[in-house]
Parts: sequence; C-alpha cells; structure tokens
Amino acid sequence: MRKLVIIGASGHGKVVADIAEKNEYKNIVFLDDSELTECAGFPVVGRSTDAWLYKETSEFVIAIGKANIRQKIQESLKGYKFAVLVHPNASVSRNVEIGKGTVVMAGAVINSNSVVGRGCIINTGASIDHDDKIGDYVHISVGAHIAGSVTVGSRTWLGIGSCVINNLYICSDCMIGAGTVVIRDIYERGTYVGNPARRIR
Repeated sequence: MRKLVIIGASGHGKVVADIAEKNEYKNIVFLDDSELTECAGFPVVGRSTDAWLYKETSEFVIAIGKANIRQKIQESLKGYKFAVLVHPNASVSRNVEIGKGTVVMAGAVINSNSVVGRGCIINTGASIDHDDKIGDYVHISVGAHIAGSVTVGSRTWLGIGSCVINNLYICSDCMIGAGTVVIRDIYERGTYVGNPARRIR
C-alpha cells in the first residue's frame, strides 16, 4: 500500500492530498505544527518533528508555500523518500525531468526538454514551455506562463498570471508580482511588479 506523509496541513496541503489520492496513494496522513487533527478529511497524526516515525514506510511531500521553509524541511530529511506528484489532468512531456518533492497541479503544462528542480510548486493552469530550467523550490503560481528557453533561479516565486518572455534569465530569490510581465533578464534579487517588470524592493 502506497503511503504518503504531507508536511503542512494548509490550503495548499488540501490540494496536494487530492492529487495524491488521484495518484493512487491509499494511505495519506498529515504532519503539522498546529493543533489541527484533520485536513481535507485526512488525519493529522503528529508534528513535523515526527517525520522519522514514517521514514521507512512512507513517501513525503512538503506542502508549505514559503520556499525557504520548504527547502529547510526537505533538505533536513536526508535519506527520506520524496514523491513527485503530477495531477492526471496536467500535460507533461515525456522529455521532462522533475525533481523529488515537486507537485504539478491540474491544468499545468510542462513542455519538452524542460527541467524542474526539487520541491517546486507548479500550480493550477501554469505553463512552462520547452527547454526551460526551473531551479529548486520555485513556485510557478496559478495561471503564470513561462515561454521557451527561460532559466528561473531557486526559491523564486512567479505570482498569479505573471508572464516571462522567451530566452530570459531570472535569478534566485525573486518575487515576481501577480500579472507582472518580464521582458528583460533579472540579475538582482528582489520584488518585481508591472508591465514591463520593475524592481520595487
């Protein structure tokens, strides 16, 4: 029986659990550092520090939106088995590499020869075109679109409905605001908004 432990009983965790169920995981539980006892009808069986109890029997996913926390927890669990969850209504090319702990949600598209790192969130209706390189712990938000041959650095968050034209580079640790249009390379970490994107902090 396939067992999945989801760390983070949140709204995001509920979506992850739904995808896991569609991937035929029969035993799904949560770990969370709150006082919750259930999430989306699945039991919360302990705190994040209890992960070791499930190391030998389960796969894991970190369902926490903040990239630095997601990274800290996933990288602290060395030797654990991390799942890759892809919603059955996502479209993923056969020539795509997806890192452990990444979740691809309904309606997302990942096209040929793209590489997606560890612990990423490719959210509902997002698209990643051909030959893209998506770093570890990146979040491509709902309805965000990345054209071909783009590189996105680790822990960067592309907001809802943002767009990136082809052949660009975005460095690590950036926040690209909702609806932002990126038309030039970004080499300085920070928060970017507008059309075209401009740095505000």
